[in-house]
Amino acid sequence: MSSLGLTYDTGALVAAERDDRLVWSLHRAALQRGVPPVVPAGVLAEGWRGGPQATLSRFLKGCYVEDLSKAQARATGTLAARSGHDDVVDVSVVEGAVRRLHAVVTSNPTHMRLIADASGVALEIHSV
Repeated sequence: MSSLGLTYDTGALVAAERDDRLVWSLHRAALQRGVPPVVPAGVLAEGWRGGPQATLSRFLKGCYVEDLSKAQARATGTLAARSGHDDVVDVSVVEGAVRRLHAVVTSNPTHMRLIADASGVALEIHSV
């Protein structure tokens, strides 16, 4: 992984919940490097369906859940307008990954690439 860390999209949380080997492998590698993966708060809201979600809860213990600040909300809105993509959770994933120099783990690489292209940054994307 050439990026400094990982940012998870909702698809990564869904994959973790269903015990997907690739997402768990990426997750363990990040934790072994001492770099907790980031879950934007909107992603957690999309992926959480109430308890108990034991597998997802275990996955999230190693993550940092990032709140959406006013500055990040503005940057996300600007990137949404530039990309023509109206799913602000997806856009916030890319905005944060670009800001942190992270790779994105997602089940929708097409949307992530579209948004990343609008940001002008070549984003590393892992599809799960």
